[in-house]
Formats: sequence, C-alpha cells, structure tokens
Amino acid sequence: MAPNAPLAPGPTTGTPTTRTRVAVAGATGFAGQELVRLLARHPSVALTDAMSSGAASGPRPLPALRGIWDGTVVPLDVDRLAENAAIVFLALPEAAAADVGAALLQRDTRVVDLSGAFRLRDDAGRQRWYPATGALPSGVVYGLPERHADAIRAARLVSCPGCYPTAALLALAPLAEAGLLEGGVVIDAKSGISGAGKAPTDRTHFCANHGSVAAYGVFAHRHTAEIEQELGATVTFVPHLVPLDRGLLETIYGSLRPGTTDADVSEALQRAYAAAPLVRLTGSDLPEIKHVAYTNFCDIGWRVDEATGRVVIVSAIDNLLKGAAGQAVQNMNILLGLDERTGLL
Repeated sequence: MAPNAPLAPGPTTGTPTTRTRVAVAGATGFAGQELVRLLARHPSVALTDAMSSGAASGPRPLPALRGIWDGTVVPLDVDRLAENAAIVFLALPEAAAADVGAALLQRDTRVVDLSGAFRLRDDAGRQRWYPATGALPSGVVYGLPERHADAIRAARLVSCPGCYPTAALLALAPLAEAGLLEGGVVIDAKSGISGAGKAPTDRTHFCANHGSVAAYGVFAHRHTAEIEQELGATVTFVPHLVPLDRGLLETIYGSLRPGTTDADVSEALQRAYAAAPLVRLTGSDLPEIKHVAYTNFCDIGWRVDEATGRVVIVSAIDNLLKGAAGQAVQNMNILLGLDERTGLL
C-alpha cells in the first residue's frame, strides 16, 4: 500500500504531521470535480493525482477549481494510481470502474467507487445491470455510512450507493427494520440535470429540459434493484428529470402496520439517526432541495395519517455531494477513523 505523505509541522504541536495519499480517477465529470474540490481542502489527506476516464486523453486543467487545486488532470494510469495513493476514488463509467477497481485491489490499494459496478450482490442482477462486473472481489462493502459504518472500516473496496438509493434508503430503512411498513412502497423521485452525467444527450439538452419535467426508466431503472436489495422489500420507483443543475427530492408513499402511530415513526427515525451527524430529521416540516443544495446533509421529513395507516416521507439530498462525492469522502473518513464530517462542513 502506498505510504502516507509527510507534511509541514502541525499548527499547534510543532511536530510533523502526515496525510493519507489519495487520488481520483475520472476527475473531469461532475462528481469527479466535486471530489477534487473536497479532497484538495481536506485536512487529513494529500491529493496526489487527478486522472481522466481514459488513457488516451491529454492533460488538462480544471478552471473551475483554480485557487483550490491548480494541478493538471492527467490520463488514466492504474500503475501510477497504485504507486502514488493508499486510497483511490473511482468516478468512472461502470465498465471502466470494474476493470480499474479489480486491478487496484490486486495491488493492495483501497478503493472508494462511485459507480454502480460493485453495488449489487446478486449475480443475476449484476449481470443485467452491470455486465462488465464478474464475481465481486472479496472485501467489497456497500457504503451507506449511516447504516454500514462498522463494515466500511474494514473494507477493501467501498461501493458508494447511487444518489436515488441514498435518499430512499435513509428514509425507509429504519421503518423497515422496526417492522412498521406493510406492503409495497412507491418512490416518486426528482433529480437535477447533473444526475444524468456530464455527457450531453437529447434528454438533457437545455432546450429539451428547460420548463419541463419528465419521467423516465419506469419499471426499468437499475436503482430499483439496489433499493430492493438493501430494503428487502418490493418498491415502485419512478425517477423524474427536473430543470435544476443539482439536487434530488423523493416523495415516498407507504402503508404502515395496523396501529402504527406518528410517534412510532418518529421514534424509529430518531433512534436510527441519533448519532448520525449528516442526517437531519425535520418531522412534519417537509424538506426542500434548497435546504440541502451544496451540503452533505440528507433531510428527512414525514407525515402520518393514523386513520388510514399511510405514511408520506420526503427525503432530500444534493445528488453530487450526499449522493456522490460527499458521501464518498464521508466513507473515506470512516476508513481512516476520522470524524465523518471532516472536510465536509
């Protein structure tokens, strides 16, 4: 594993400090640039390399990060990643992440992967949605920090959840765990344009998206399998593209076990997140995208109709931070034994 990087004396002790060496592969995409921004200012790591998604691309700067990180994005080089970093973040397309992640594990480099390549444990589901990934390597952990921190600490590869599953699972998992849900769940989700990735398409073109809202992936979205895997229940998941640059909001509809009260729902969520500094429970004050944009918080609010046994939960995150780069850094903090909030607040 690559060594840590020696730095200048600490500001209060006068003794030398060390930072863990980290690198980013796929630094030119939306999530990749957020990673570079966060890691360049993180007090406990040294960003050694930022690489593009392919070996053939030429060096390039990141003008938006001028003054924060003044390095150059270089072509993808797995050997250099393994040599220069103890932890590598992968913000690559799934097929590339599957190859690069496996190669880095063979070199004893820990990996934090933002793609879907390693999320699904079921072989058939993985073959359907992420066919470039064969058998899962040993040491892969599904990296939802508030639910799996103990496993993440010992992981060789942390597979970060997708943005939609993050918001859904944080809202629903405590209720499912407490046995409060009954029957299927409906997730009506809306995400900004950046959730579709940086490469432009007919759907994400300004003229197509501005002033419109469009449902997509009905009964055919890969995140459904991920949510059902972690929740252990059937869900109807319908995502929508909305004309925002970032942010994600889900309105979730479910039926409760007979006799369940608003106090029961509140208790389950409060118990689950009493020690979770990056989940904010808002009760009956339902969250909005503007409340979480540019933060690594997940805000969760809810309303219960006790007469009919129905619950509506609203969960909001920034899709590029809590749904991608910020959550990846949160996972790295857990790997390193740091406060989860380090470099994120």
